[in-house]
Amino acid sequence: MSIGLLILRVVLGGLLVGHGTQKLFGWFGGGGLDGSARFMGSLRYRQPRVAAALAGLAEAGGGFFLALGFLTPLAAAALIGVMVNAAAASAGRGLWASKGGFELPLFYAVSAAALAFTGPGAISIDRALGWGLSGWMWGLGAIALGLGSAAAVLWSRRPEQPAEAAEQQRRRAA
Repeated sequence: MSIGLLILRVVLGGLLVGHGTQKLFGWFGGGGLDGSARFMGSLRYRQPRVAAALAGLAEAGGGFFLALGFLTPLAAAALIGVMVNAAAASAGRGLWASKGGFELPLFYAVSAAALAFTGPGAISIDRALGWGLSGWMWGLGAIALGLGSAAAVLWSRRPEQPAEAAEQQRRRAA
């Protein structure tokens, strides 16, 4: 079981480190902080550069900690929060990623939550330090913290203007 958890943590964490560094530094074909800030602006975040930096840090930092199995519930909470925001950005396009939907951020968030419940396994920094950061309380705590932070960030966006709503509806119909 520990090998399976290690594989899951390293792959999931590594992919999210990649996503975060795309936003922060433009690595792996990403837009960097400037491109990510433009995208966040299009999603009506009040401070798009700050939102892009925080999303990149949550993905890269949460992914790195998750891969190491270090502070696993906190890493999971960071990833849940940023992935709920990512899912909200694509919610209007439905579930499936092939249509630009929220399938991938949903899968990342649920996988991180599952790791908060199960813990990182025996091959982890948490276990090496003797920390028993697993179980239903840790899992629920990670979900609550992730959803709470996601809600606060989503709530802080600028209200949608009627012209923006009409343009979005036109793009969806196309």
